[in-house]
Amino acid sequence: MLNHSLSEIYERNLLQLKDEINLYNDENGLWSVRGQVSNSAGNLCLHLIGNLNHFIGATLGNTGYVRHRESEFTSKNIPRENLLTEIDKTIEVIKNMFSKMKEEDFAKEFPLLKHDKRVSTEEMLLHLLAHLNYHIGQINYHRRLG
Repeated sequence: MLNHSLSEIYERNLLQLKDEINLYNDENGLWSVRGQVSNSAGNLCLHLIGNLNHFIGATLGNTGYVRHRESEFTSKNIPRENLLTEIDKTIEVIKNMFSKMKEEDFAKEFPLLKHDKRVSTEEMLLHLLAHLNYHIGQINYHRRLG
């Protein structure tokens, strides 16, 4: 039951990320930095895609995804359509992984450390969801600054 709920919430929030990316009137605005905001919306989007594909896709779903975390923050001017396509792919990766999870999998130890600490898979998935929402909020704020 938890796998179905989490799958729906992750999908809903990733669709919200798509909406935020689409709401930029000027595609160049996705890559601008204003005020005290140090990361562009485009870079935060890349970061979320990389983060979820790494921790959920590769670590739990064995997708083979290889993360390049530094480029999530240094890449620039990637077309909006590419970002949207990558969000869609991430949704599919997450839905596929959750469809294979059993209830008892959530209580298992997550295969990687979270800030040098062992946590359950359930705790890590909730942490990743909070992380996703935090950055969606930053993107929303960034967009409204412009």
